[in-house]
Amino acid sequence: MERTKNCLAKLERMNKALNHEEPDRVPISDFFWGSFVTNWRKELNLPADASPYDYYDLDWIVTTPNMDPLIRPFETIRENSEEVVIKTGFLATLRKRFDFPMPEFMAFDIDTIEKLEAFEFDDPAAPARFFSSGDNQIAGVGDGFERNSAAWIDTVKKLHPDFPVYGSIIECSECLTRLIGQENSLFWIGMYPDRLGECINRIGQFYLDCTKAQIKAAGGLLDGFVIWGDVAYTYSMLFDPQYWREYFKPWVKAMIDECHKNNLPVIYHGCGNVNMIFEDFIGMGLDAYNPLEVKADMDAVALKKRYGSQIGYCGNNDIKVWETGDLELIKRETLKKLNAAKQGGFIFQSDHSVSSSVSGKTYDYIVKLVREYGKYPLRLGEYDLEI
Repeated sequence: MERTKNCLAKLERMNKALNHEEPDRVPISDFFWGSFVTNWRKELNLPADASPYDYYDLDWIVTTPNMDPLIRPFETIRENSEEVVIKTGFLATLRKRFDFPMPEFMAFDIDTIEKLEAFEFDDPAAPARFFSSGDNQIAGVGDGFERNSAAWIDTVKKLHPDFPVYGSIIECSECLTRLIGQENSLFWIGMYPDRLGECINRIGQFYLDCTKAQIKAAGGLLDGFVIWGDVAYTYSMLFDPQYWREYFKPWVKAMIDECHKNNLPVIYHGCGNVNMIFEDFIGMGLDAYNPLEVKADMDAVALKKRYGSQIGYCGNNDIKVWETGDLELIKRETLKKLNAAKQGGFIFQSDHSVSSSVSGKTYDYIVKLVREYGKYPLRLGEYDLEI
């Protein structure tokens, strides 16, 4: 499948940045809420099928296969013009109100440690995960709602000629949040640390096998990988970092190693303040950390000063500043964070995702700023900082 010259230039830009070399300019992309895209199209008077990735010729894109433990259609419990309530392949019951940005977890079939211990996963390498359309929770239930998501491989093939395409996988903590809920996860760490640890190891093996199967299914069409996993909140870790190191970290490391074995760089997406374990990610050989939330006291410039080229930095532009629409504040935030791109190692994105509270014209302005000031050698004027 032949790639355009422009796509190859974007791939070189991404790979140089992740190798801590200075490419022609700082790579830029993001994760977009569907509601943002709808508003963006209206504001900029764009066609109904316009995509920010195409319109701005962004530098990379992430794809998500079916990661549900059980491969099954959504079970519709209730549906009307205002909301839908479904049960997914995580055996989680979710309520999606169409006028609210995110879904609500209502119940979990797996609500005891005994049920979790007895739970059996479907085949991690089942062809349906990669080659068939169908319902799956991560692709279908977010700020929008979608049934019968397209076959993952078709999406990869469609994007491959024009974009560096990354695959993705969730890790153990992200699975537990969807399978048993955040409350049960935290309680069971305290109540049944060893028993839950055994369950985490089974989950880790399942998603490692999913990673291997995804790479094989892609047939060489992937350019990198994203691992999704939230283990922190605004102020610190959600639980003892030593427990994370004992049970969660080894599986993240195994996923990173598997990707590197296949020449795929890895970006880990984890929300919250992970300063307590940031050096662990460096030790695992992670290529870049995302999203580096500003509100959680993550600062790409400070991290770059401390850790230099030991790891890459992806994100960290304050979405709260973007939501103000104040162009002067946005310019200051953008140019200050571009300091982290000196000597490479930085991918420009928001510090989470582009929400519906960001105007289309604001994002348009941000992309133009990055394209103007993100050319190497960087000239940031009054916002230049010593790195």
